[in-house]
Amino acid sequence: MPSESPLLPSLPNPARVWIHPAATPLSEDTQCGVLRQLEAFVEEWSSHRKDVEGGATILHDHFVLLAGARTDGTDPSGCAIDDATHAVDAVADAHDIEWVPSLHVLYRTEDGSIAAVPRSTFQERADDGCVTTNTTIFDPSVTTLGAVRDGAFKQPAGQSWHADAFSLPTPA
Repeated sequence: MPSESPLLPSLPNPARVWIHPAATPLSEDTQCGVLRQLEAFVEEWSSHRKDVEGGATILHDHFVLLAGARTDGTDPSGCAIDDATHAVDAVADAHDIEWVPSLHVLYRTEDGSIAAVPRSTFQERADDGCVTTNTTIFDPSVTTLGAVRDGAFKQPAGQSWHADAFSLPTPA
């Protein structure tokens, strides 16, 4: 059986990633518009006069992922990161996207939807047994494309930093 091609295959594993979770699922039309706008940004993206090789994709209809690496193998500069932030903000404005606050926990609910809740609410749901070590979490703090490819972005809560930060029950 052929293996699935890697995420953004033209970029190396050390490429930096920025993951922006949308508060609601993005429609197909919105996803197309977002990707078209980010692809135009990536075409012109540079860092101290060095091209940034970049790419963008949308994961699970919620997560806008922008990745980039300078063509000389170094990380994009602060100015290039600022440019990327402005590009993502422009995308949000153009498509009326609200981002999830950065300290929220993102996880898949029993009905398959993606929830974003404050950390205190996530702990309450753990205390109630609604989230466990088996609950799939999404970690937008992942910083490299290789980590996303290796599963650090989407994994069971018991295998992530969430296991140390929250008292998560283990299902029977």
